[in-house]
Amino acid sequence: MKISQRHKNRSAHNWLVYEIGDFFLRKYEGLFKGNLYDLGAGESPYKQYLLQFVDEYIAVDWTESLHDTKADISADLNSPLPIESGVADTVVSFSVIEHLSEPQNMINEAYRILKPGGSMVLQVPWQWQVHEAPYDFFRFTPFGLEYLFEKAGFEDVVVTPQSGFFTTSVLKFNYFTRRIIRGPKTVKAIFFLFAVPVWTVGQLVSPILDKLDNDWCQESFGYFVVAKKR
Repeated sequence: MKISQRHKNRSAHNWLVYEIGDFFLRKYEGLFKGNLYDLGAGESPYKQYLLQFVDEYIAVDWTESLHDTKADISADLNSPLPIESGVADTVVSFSVIEHLSEPQNMINEAYRILKPGGSMVLQVPWQWQVHEAPYDFFRFTPFGLEYLFEKAGFEDVVVTPQSGFFTTSVLKFNYFTRRIIRGPKTVKAIFFLFAVPVWTVGQLVSPILDKLDNDWCQESFGYFVVAKKR
């Protein structure tokens, strides 16, 4: 089953981002169960995929966000959530925490609403361009992520990098060149004619070259975090 409803066009500058994201979601499928709360769900691109494993999917987000939010519960993730304690079997949050002015609050609230034995799965970018400005506040190292989760009370915190140096570098180059495309349609068409093969080859080769990087935590474009509430 297709995991995300977002495009993964092989001529795009960033299809590898979604393939890597899909890989990690499949890796953590065993943690998705029961009542799942998606904090910062936005347009809920993973809803149908997650519903294969859970009894109920509850989208939580600020209804005045930049996205076409489809929230079941309207809430500001920087503040206490209007959700009872100990009701969630699983909490997920994907590419959200960097947009929060009070990120510790979301982690604290995730811990509070989880049942004992429940899990949280979170993804966050690290070496990534500023996006959704001016609501882009933080970048987190693995040590910072561990600190946030352990401070909230989580145990068995595992932070995993999503890429090595080469994939990160290729994606940064691709996003940069995509951003500088300017001019009439003819100029853009010529630019794409040369850019697309470069983007494609880079995204095919960089995961192979990442095998030369023996410490992905140093240069990853993002991290996945899994943690337990005992």
